Amino acid sequence: MNVKQRTIKLPVSVSGTGLHTGEKVTMTFNPAPENHGYKFRRVDVEGQPVIDADVDNVTDTSRGTTISQNGASVSTVEHVLAALVGLEIDNVLIDLDGPETPIMDGSAIEFVNALTGGGFVEQDADREYYHITHNIHYTEAERKVEMVAMPLDDYRFTCMVDYNSDVLGSQHASISTINEFTKEIASCRTFCFLHELEMLLKHNLIKGGDLNNAIVVVDKQVDEEELAHLAKLFNRKDIKVAPQGILNNIELRHQNEPARHKLLDMIGDLALVGVPLKGHIMAARPGHAANIAFGKKIKALIKKERSKKHLKVYDPNMKPHYDTVQIMDILPHRQPFLMVDKILELTKTHVVGLKNVTMNEDLFMGHFPGAPLFPGVLQIEAMAQTGGILVLNTVPDPENYITLFLKIENARFKDKVTPGDTIIFRCDLVAPIRRGIAQMKGVGMVGERVVVEAELMAQIVKTKNKD
Repeated sequence: MNVKQRTIKLPVSVSGTGLHTGEKVTMTFNPAPENHGYKFRRVDVEGQPVIDADVDNVTDTSRGTTISQNGASVSTVEHVLAALVGLEIDNVLIDLDGPETPIMDGSAIEFVNALTGGGFVEQDADREYYHITHNIHYTEAERKVEMVAMPLDDYRFTCMVDYNSDVLGSQHASISTINEFTKEIASCRTFCFLHELEMLLKHNLIKGGDLNNAIVVVDKQVDEEELAHLAKLFNRKDIKVAPQGILNNIELRHQNEPARHKLLDMIGDLALVGVPLKGHIMAARPGHAANIAFGKKIKALIKKERSKKHLKVYDPNMKPHYDTVQIMDILPHRQPFLMVDKILELTKTHVVGLKNVTMNEDLFMGHFPGAPLFPGVLQIEAMAQTGGILVLNTVPDPENYITLFLKIENARFKDKVTPGDTIIFRCDLVAPIRRGIAQMKGVGMVGERVVVEAELMAQIVKTKNKD
């Protein structure tokens, strides 16, 4: 059964302070159409630039995850994105009137509550998951980071943290399905060590911190004078060290809240892959930089697999749209330079042509006769002739026109072609033909193997008047 995409029913807003900037900010979640995904819009910047929540737009991971695009940035996006993934919301436009999302209480629960209160709307389009089909590994030896994505028909997380701290120790957290996020993970707050807090304060890097939005782990000896100083900085009467080895500013919501928050960060960061995942993610000592690097690795695999799926494998024996004689009525080329034997498919925007490579072609007498290969330059020529059929199909009386190729770019030869192979070329228009100029993307395949690809530009030129 296919699962439908969904968005929110009504716009909902939350307001708060950016943890690092200290600026007041209002964030509004807006309904968005199918296949929109997650996007942020900086409404305080001229032109209201939009920033796609995409792993390729990440520009900083030092104190949270920052994404940038179109001359604008949004910082600390991970808690917001985790809430959206945890609620299985597919499409939303997030308006923001500042450079950083509000930290709220340091977790994702207030975002979850606001979004849930606004309600959800099921959309017509199916949700398209990326199913992890084999183990995907990522490691950072220096930081002892290990991450793996494994096949599973669900979205499951297991996280382990170990900071060589007597107080924090080694902690584990897990959810067996994303439906557990709201109850088990959403309310888990960010944490830091006391020595990190002092460094951040010294460098004025947490202008929005107020001890209500973070767990502070005391990892060193601290005297009353230092505690009094912290109390003064955060406008508190006094601060003590609780028995659990944390400052007594807040009560732990779970014994392993730090590990659960790291799991929350992972969910948010991996949302930047841009597609819902099905798999089991396991991580030891994850952090934003590792999450993003892992996300880029997953996205690269998705892109590679999707490009393969878009390449239809054609039957060379299917009934042709044009045979060789009909092709010669359109193209001016003749043997031995006619490189297309059949046209298998032809529409207004794409064409599929076929070239049989045989040993009795004259070129093999001089081109590596002991180890014959069909030259790459002739593969491009065959692709261009196939594209020429597509271009000439757009004009009346194509026999009165020819196509002159103006440019070949990004040509890549990915595998050898030998006698006995049948190359099937597909050329697609990448933009409407304007002023007789056509731009195409071409791919050549032998069976399921991509052997050549290139981008072509051609011009339609009239050669003679109609009789």
